Amino acid sequence: MSSEPSQFDEPILAIRRQIDELTAAEADSAQIEELQRKLTKVATEIYSKLTPWQKTLVARHPQRPYTLDFISFLFEEWEEIHGDRKFGDDAAIVAGFARFRGHPCAVIGHQKGRNTKEKVFRNFGQPKPEGFRKALRVMKLAEKFKLPIFSFVDTQGAYPGVGAEERGQAEAIAVNLREMAALRAPIIVSVVGEGGSGGALAIAVGDRVYMLEHAIYSVISPEGCAAILWKNSAAAPDAAAAMKITAHDLKKFAIVDEIVPEPPGGAHGDPKAAADLLAPYLERGLRELQKIKPALLPEERFEKFRKMGVFEKG
Repeated sequence: MSSEPSQFDEPILAIRRQIDELTAAEADSAQIEELQRKLTKVATEIYSKLTPWQKTLVARHPQRPYTLDFISFLFEEWEEIHGDRKFGDDAAIVAGFARFRGHPCAVIGHQKGRNTKEKVFRNFGQPKPEGFRKALRVMKLAEKFKLPIFSFVDTQGAYPGVGAEERGQAEAIAVNLREMAALRAPIIVSVVGEGGSGGALAIAVGDRVYMLEHAIYSVISPEGCAAILWKNSAAAPDAAAAMKITAHDLKKFAIVDEIVPEPPGGAHGDPKAAADLLAPYLERGLRELQKIKPALLPEERFEKFRKMGVFEKG
């Protein structure tokens, strides 16, 4: 699956190169500021017209912020928890405890790698059963100690390997769906990159579901859909358009609650700014959910998911 920068990014990259060259040469600040304004204008224009397939490429961009990046920007006192106490530790999912704006909380999320070594270590962000069980272990602890849960979704899907299937991949996902639906703790989900299939949903049953502007969320990758329906993965752009996987499509269907804007040129252009834009949504969601009695959260969560989708008489 492609995650390389695409041709539509070229004008933006060219301006950024000019800015870097002028900055290195200690050029006149007015000239650099003019280029910055031009960059913002060009990036905004290009990214306002992206097709669903282009958004897919942006969601997979190798420099897009991952869960640990958002944790470093938004949380304090992060302490990671390892292992599921059944088989082992899955680096494709990170989980632990931290503070958000002074509030103790649990944080879980998919984690991809930047370079080849990291990608292999993180299994390209594709969780195995032990990863889902680790996430659930931390969520259960959060419920026990009455802590809110922040979840960051960014995976192309659960790992389909033989070992994962032997250890109960489908069962681990199903258990997470069941247990998250019943948790008496506020769950705030952010789809920050690629939300793929059950691997995403296994940590995405939340009271508030936010989605970054250029993220995608679907039951299968566009390539996988194209291979099944068209018998040709090259039809992925057509599949991406047909599947309605963008934030704006999913907001219309009430799959996600709100769309979080990204910096001009996408979150990969300025990860810190992307985190800053997400922060107010997390704060507001936390304030709203803290007003609800824990015992009532499962019922409201159930009603939220029951309302998804539109049924028409044919």
